Amino acid sequence: MATTERVLGVLGGMGPAATVDFLAKLVAVTDVANEQDHLRVLVDSNPKVPDRNRALAGTGESPGPALAAMALGLQHAGATLLVMACNTAHAFEPAIRDAIDVPFVSIVTETCDAFEREHPQASRVGLLAAQGALDAGLYQRAFAARGHQVLLLDAQRQRDFMALVYRVKLGDVSPLARAATRTLAESLVGDGADVVVAACTEVPLLVDDGELSRPLLDPTTNLARRCVRYARGLEPLPASSFPRR
Repeated sequence: MATTERVLGVLGGMGPAATVDFLAKLVAVTDVANEQDHLRVLVDSNPKVPDRNRALAGTGESPGPALAAMALGLQHAGATLLVMACNTAHAFEPAIRDAIDVPFVSIVTETCDAFEREHPQASRVGLLAAQGALDAGLYQRAFAARGHQVLLLDAQRQRDFMALVYRVKLGDVSPLARAATRTLAESLVGDGADVVVAACTEVPLLVDDGELSRPLLDPTTNLARRCVRYARGLEPLPASSFPRR
């Protein structure tokens, strides 16, 4: 690869298994002729970041300062392109952007782009997202701005989903957890979703595309693919990724 290839910095650990999943997918989607063709990746897997869902509910400490420190640390270590392997933490994206001078690529923006690129005839999005992401309106606003209808789980199903998310963070990827996730995803299909978006990085640990009666969009895999293209200069970075100052 060219010496101008960008060094990827990953804010992770939220949770650790989701970060490992992102890194594994990054390796899997990278076309290489030899080991040296893989991207250089710097990772801060920090499970000590305060709980994003509690912060957004107003019952916990803000993770913004920790995320900003992680981003700046990755930049100082040599990262020239940053991403974050957690959807909900993007509610604190401004704190990250204010701390750095290198591009930051949003998983939310990339997921919306992928939805329109891969499913041009679809209009109704079924969202499997953590409560904090919903409270922040991350995907609801992003999809609505593009004219798409977002379908959410009802209150009880959302509580069931959050229980699953926290179980996955403790290592539960059992057949029972996988079946429960498929049931919740299919309930969104039953409500009319054309595509289900796995808008929490724990979801791809429990369900794969092809296991539902409608397509599943995995933001983790999509972000990995986009990172390769951006880092190698195969596509220009989106204007929204560059520092605001």
